[in-house]
Amino acid sequence: MANLTTKELSALEDQLGLERLLCCKYQDAAQQSCDGALQAQFRSCAQQHKTNFTNLLSFLQ
Repeated sequence: MANLTTKELSALEDQLGLERLLCCKYQDAAQQSCDGALQAQFRSCAQQHKTNFTNLLSFLQ
């Protein structure tokens, strides 16, 4: 991993938090939706944000 500044690390930490939040919000939306097509779209969005979170986290390790 490249040497990152404190500001860069802080920005990555913020982004991790946002990705986790979006994943949770889309999962909740999928559970609350009665429309199957919307549920599938919400689950897809949640999975994408989970992947983003995992990728960012692995970059930092």
